[in-house]
Amino acid sequence: MNLEDIVLTAVRGLNERKFRLALNVLGILIGCAAITGLISITQGLTNEVGNQLQTFGPTNLIVLPFSVGQGQRVGGQSFNWRDVQLIESIPHIKYLTPMIANKVARFTIRGQNYVSNVFGVEPLYFDIFKAYKIETGRALIQSDRGSAVIGHLVAQPRGQDKPIIEVGDRMKLTVVVAGENREATFRVVGIMEEIGGSFGSQDDNTITIPFREAQDLYQTGNNVDYISLTVDDIQYLQTVTDAIKAKFDKNVMVMGSEVIQQQIDSVLGTIEAVLGGIAAISLLVAGVGIVNTMTISVMERTREIGIYKAIGSRSTDILFLFLSEATITGLLGGITGAAFGFVLGGFVGNYIGLPVTASINLGALVVGFAVITSMIAGVYPAWSAAKLHPVEALRYE
Repeated sequence: MNLEDIVLTAVRGLNERKFRLALNVLGILIGCAAITGLISITQGLTNEVGNQLQTFGPTNLIVLPFSVGQGQRVGGQSFNWRDVQLIESIPHIKYLTPMIANKVARFTIRGQNYVSNVFGVEPLYFDIFKAYKIETGRALIQSDRGSAVIGHLVAQPRGQDKPIIEVGDRMKLTVVVAGENREATFRVVGIMEEIGGSFGSQDDNTITIPFREAQDLYQTGNNVDYISLTVDDIQYLQTVTDAIKAKFDKNVMVMGSEVIQQQIDSVLGTIEAVLGGIAAISLLVAGVGIVNTMTISVMERTREIGIYKAIGSRSTDILFLFLSEATITGLLGGITGAAFGFVLGGFVGNYIGLPVTASINLGALVVGFAVITSMIAGVYPAWSAAKLHPVEALRYE
């Protein structure tokens, strides 16, 4: 038998057993769909994080008042003003702002209650994070008192046809400090452009106010949550990082865009590997199903195998015949599963607002994995069929 005859015979054999073929393809399809769907979502998440980090800036650093080593947090809860001045004295720092963050405030517009994140910053904040553009109005300036720059979603929350807050409007913020409500009114001087994305929506829902007024409103005293800064040249990024750590005996965490990306990639890579492994288990289960059905197929086709051998087919021809059936099964299940997985991933991504990456390489890898799994599963039944003696096979009832 030549290769064409083997393939055509394999196709005919599968066509005669459509129900079993459908069950095997379904098992492979589920495994492949799970792999492509889950991994495409995590890859989309990785790309989304990478795109969001573009707004961070390659020469920017964030200094946190603690470090993490061996699963333990080392350092304090916040910086003080002396710490800010200490960092500010380091050469090659172009811009720097202390920040009060992780605060929330409630406000009411037209009888509707809203909650937003509040940041207290120096005006240099907008020179550090240049990717944050002002859509209307202006950024904060040094002389501002009772002023605020708001994110796009604060000005126009989702579901609203038009903005509920415009430049020049006043907002009364209500915050809770030590169990008591405190109120302060701010005039909106600027509205930021929409950042968008799964993570940018958090930045779009922020209210940025002068640092000193955030201190007064939240009664933070001399505490600073973290410090943002810009290095004057990217070649001094590591120099500044080392100098900051040296001044605080390494009990601080200095994070740039590369460090953040590496940490996120590490976490998402682990998640991707775990999800892919879990999904691959279902594909291995489908392989067991292929072993079962093909073994039964060999038993049912024993006389047919005997006839093939009696008319001159070699044992290798029979081996390749059954391996071809396994390969075709894996190919059908892999292609349909990969395609379905991408569609399912896209559906889930649209539902949760996350762009999904449909990679051709991922699809090819999954199809290849399905084919290899099917071929391995078909080795034992194919070998059993190839070893049959033609006379014994013809006698088989």
